[in-house]
Amino acid sequence: MALTSDSVLQNKAFSNEKKSWILPFILVTSLFFFWGFVHNLDPILIPHLRKAFNLSDLQSSLIDSSVFIAYFVMALPAGYIMRKYGYKSGIMIGLVLFGIGSILFVPAANSLQYIYFLGALFIIACGLTFLETAANPYVTILGPAETATKRLNFSQSFNGLAAFIAPTVVGPMILSGKNLTEAEMASMSSTELSTYLASEAASVKMPYLILGLIILAVAVVFYFTNMPDVKDEDKEGTEGASFSGALKSMKLRWGILAQFFYVGAQVCVGSFFIKMATTTAGLEEDTAAKYLGFFGLAFMLGRFAGTFLMQYIQPRKLLIAYATINILLSLLAITGTGMVVVYTLIAIAFFMSIMFPTIFSMGIDGLGHNTKIGSSLIVMSIVGGALLPPVLGLISDITGNIQYGYTVPLVCFAVILLFAFNGHKTNKA
Repeated sequence: MALTSDSVLQNKAFSNEKKSWILPFILVTSLFFFWGFVHNLDPILIPHLRKAFNLSDLQSSLIDSSVFIAYFVMALPAGYIMRKYGYKSGIMIGLVLFGIGSILFVPAANSLQYIYFLGALFIIACGLTFLETAANPYVTILGPAETATKRLNFSQSFNGLAAFIAPTVVGPMILSGKNLTEAEMASMSSTELSTYLASEAASVKMPYLILGLIILAVAVVFYFTNMPDVKDEDKEGTEGASFSGALKSMKLRWGILAQFFYVGAQVCVGSFFIKMATTTAGLEEDTAAKYLGFFGLAFMLGRFAGTFLMQYIQPRKLLIAYATINILLSLLAITGTGMVVVYTLIAIAFFMSIMFPTIFSMGIDGLGHNTKIGSSLIVMSIVGGALLPPVLGLISDITGNIQYGYTVPLVCFAVILLFAFNGHKTNKA
């Protein structure tokens, strides 16, 4: 049957609308890969810098703290800039900070000062705050509203791809495999010790320099790309965006709480993976890094599997199932021995995979003009990644058993389960 002129016009309009958001969607999805890549280098940096600077578990957890405290500090400024100047401006600022912070690893390594590494990571994370504050809600806006959660899970899947590639490809470049005991280091001359520490610190320079240059190149691409945007002008009254208006949403309040504990759980499980693998299963550092790659692969596969399952299962119900499974797996990680613990942590990664995007999309659902404010508040809650790993590290240092520290992610998954049961409600405060 021949199409009517109205049908032809509707098809052309749909095609043009789709073309207008497909390219920006692809570019924004690439950002999920890049920030996933740098985040998943942190579990490599933690054992590496612990060795290079002779750090305790608590001290090495400051790597996570320096990263995730930036989310707390910069989320509101990032949200304000994007409300005034749009998502593209926020993305551009984020990419520039990301690139500069990565390049600063070169002088940090030259200085042989742990504090300079923490400073460079803080600058990177400031850039990531802009990117995540922009990209997560932007993906939900680009395209049909009814597929927003599935679209966000798809984009976040590339975060999982980076979780596999970063430790597998870059990990061996950073980890030297040289693990000297305290006695061996004490027996070295000052010159030998300085040479050893300098070589350990220098191994991070090339990977981060290349990453920084790539990120700055991506910023140039974004600059010359036409990005559909929505700018919210501040308005008087109930129609305008406001923090008080956003926080009236029970979904958002629960989303902030759940995201705090989810990010804390993800960082705790991932950042101490190598320590758990070397301690409980007796693996060598470089072998443990390879298993960390499988951890990232499981995370990626979980994202794609979750996106598929959401076609048949409500995201909230899937979150309930996954949170319950991870509570049980956390108990096994605490009590298990040998390779069982390693495989358990990999399984936790699979079932963590859908949590961040699902919590995010549920938390900002129905916020309207307050979407960017809500997005900023949920991104601020990522500070859980700064505050909870030191708790795990402290428990490990006090008890002398890293496994006991994994009671922290167990509690986190319990909170996420509560969110899954209650976070969909629309009651107003």
